[in-house]
Amino acid sequence: MINPGFIVLIKREVMRFLALWKQTIMPGLISSALYIIVFGEALGHRIGPMEGISYISYIIPGLTMMSVINMAYQNSSSSIMQAKFLKFIEDILIAPLSGFEISMAFTIGGMFRGVINGILILLLSKLLVPEFTISNYGLTLIYLITVSWAFSALGVIIGIYARSWDQIGSFTTFVFMPLSMLGGVFWSVNMLPGIWKTISLFNPIYWMINGMRHATIGSVTEASINSSPTLSLILSFAFTIIFSFIASYMFEKGYKIKS
Repeated sequence: MINPGFIVLIKREVMRFLALWKQTIMPGLISSALYIIVFGEALGHRIGPMEGISYISYIIPGLTMMSVINMAYQNSSSSIMQAKFLKFIEDILIAPLSGFEISMAFTIGGMFRGVINGILILLLSKLLVPEFTISNYGLTLIYLITVSWAFSALGVIIGIYARSWDQIGSFTTFVFMPLSMLGGVFWSVNMLPGIWKTISLFNPIYWMINGMRHATIGSVTEASINSSPTLSLILSFAFTIIFSFIASYMFEKGYKIKS
């Protein structure tokens, strides 16, 4: 039987970002729309097709995944940091919930924010770019859920570890941003010089973006050369499991919380 407290905590996390939708939902939509207009419309005609796909359609899956990753991470990490800052994390810890249930509640809350942002961006992209179509709806949803879950769990880990809001933001600036830029959001990694192309293949975000690109716009040349959809999905699931396990373990042990 599911613990009622577990459901209540999930509802709290979901309602937390829905109540502040102007701050939690709209920024991702606006920034993605601007990227599509500026990079897609303004530069797309000069750049030309990418891997046999129009440039504007090519960047949409990458933009979606970039927003999903950031929103899922920010939701769980900021929620835990806020709980620590306002001193109500103790109230959650003394509730009849296991460390696993607490970590999963925070993770699921962030996952919902990531998935909602991803779906809305895809819908917005369809309005802005009528030629954009989704090849596999089921696989697209699986990637949205899996990647959102993975980085929401990572947000739980960073939220527990961080001692200040600066540490939360620094992770986005110095980790997510470089990995996203080398992940093929705006270009094919085949365009990069040899060493950077090789480095990109060790970038987990590259595989997630490539998998999302395969799910939405179908098979592209890059997918057949540098990766496979199956490997992309396996790696996404692997990071989801690893981050979820670490987050649960940290809550169970009370790492930097019960002190």
